Formats: sequence, C-alpha cells, structure tokens
Amino acid sequence: MQRKEAAAEFGEQYTKLIFLKPLSIFVPAYVGLVGNLINTMIAMVCIPLQAKPKSDHHVTEHSTSQSGNVFSIREILRLMKFPGVMEVFVVKVFAGLPVGLFLIMFSIISMDFFGLEAVESGYLMSYFGVLQMVVQGLVTGKLTNHCTERTLLRLSVFIFAGVGLGMALMRTVWHYCIVAVPMVFAFSTLGTITDSILTKAVPSSNTGTMLGICASVQPLTQTVGPTIGGVLYKQFGVSSFGYLQLIVNIGLFVYLLKSKIPLREMKSQ
Repeated sequence: MQRKEAAAEFGEQYTKLIFLKPLSIFVPAYVGLVGNLINTMIAMVCIPLQAKPKSDHHVTEHSTSQSGNVFSIREILRLMKFPGVMEVFVVKVFAGLPVGLFLIMFSIISMDFFGLEAVESGYLMSYFGVLQMVVQGLVTGKLTNHCTERTLLRLSVFIFAGVGLGMALMRTVWHYCIVAVPMVFAFSTLGTITDSILTKAVPSSNTGTMLGICASVQPLTQTVGPTIGGVLYKQFGVSSFGYLQLIVNIGLFVYLLKSKIPLREMKSQ
C-alpha cells in the first residue's frame, strides 16, 4: 500500500510537469483518471479478500456487535485501550506532524524561501516522489526483514529528530535535497511500522477499523496544517518547522526509550 501511494504521488507530479505546460490543464486530470482506473482494476484482481487469519469466534462476535455503526467514538476508544495502541498512535501522529506542516506549505516556501519558479518546484516535488518510490520499494522492506519493530520505531523517530535539525539549518534548495533523503526514509519507515504494530495489536475483525484510524492522520494534518503552518512560517520562518520537529521527536525518542510499550520483539513479516 505504501509503495502504491508513493508511485501515485510521483505519477501525479510527473504528469503535471510533462503535460500541463505544452497541452492543457485538463490533460493531467485525464491521465490521473486513467491511472486510477488501472490501479482500481489491479487492486480488485490482485489483493486477496482475506489478508489476515481469522481470530477466535467469540472475539469476532464481540467486535462485530461493538462496531455496528459506521462511525463510533466508543469503538475507537475501545481499540485505543488495547496494550500499546494509544502510545504508538500518539507517536504516529506527532512524530511527523511538523514535517507534514512544512510539506503542506512547501508550494509557498519553494517560491518564497528558495526562490524557485513553478516548473522548478515541480522538478523538486518529482524528486521527492522518486525518493519515496526508492525508499519504500527497496529499503523499507529489507529493513523489516532484519530489524524488530521496536528498533525501527525508535530509529525512525531518532532520524526524524535529525531531520528537524537539518531543516532548521538549511538555507538553499540543495540543502533541502540532502535533508529530503532521511526525511523520506523516516516517513516511510514510521508509517509502515506503526501501521503494522497497530493492526497486529487488535483482533483481526478490527483490522479495517484500525487501518481507517491510521489513514485519518493525513487528513487531520491537511485540515489543521494550512492554518498552523501559515502562522509558523509568517511569524518564525522556515527554521521554526525544523526546531519544532527536533523538539517533538527528541521528546518522543526519550519516551520510547523509557516506556514499556508491549511491542513484539520479532522481525516484521
């Protein structure tokens, strides 16, 4: 799923870059429509209906009765009470929040702070998409086969702290290109590991609900991001995103070192 999202983002930026200027503003939309239809067909054909083994019958019945409504605050709170779920979800939300605010404001920052034109900004976003494809396709999968979930979770938060320091000190677009490498790695690793931990921490009948809760993090960031990011950029500048990222992730890293979150000390499958 992470790989498909990275490929979709890169395809979107690339089609904008190639087709928008010489042809029409509607061409990228048509290309995106065709691509999404193809992805839908692949998902319907290739993704199995049952991706996780069923748990005990009484657990399934209990979960089904509790989740009768499409949206239930009580059901969400019940899932958050499972061991380690609340702690990992808090790390998932806050570890990448400052960087998420920065990326939401990036279209403005790229032209105002870096002095890029619209086409150059498109190249930079395509570079970011390529990095996501490479990291999620070639790096993250191999790491999950050799490291435990606890190790990868701590590693991603620690790298996020270093990314914050790099963001606070960067001055040119070349600095950003360097910082983007560990940023993408931390984003990909954190997203993959936290989703894996959270879905395994709940009964199999609640996997879809937990995946929906995990997916709600990005829309939440996009909702509050423009307001908070605009205030930070206007009042304190680009470096404020980096310092906020550094402080938040140092706190989370210390918390992960001292806490006893019941993570499975085995390699992710």
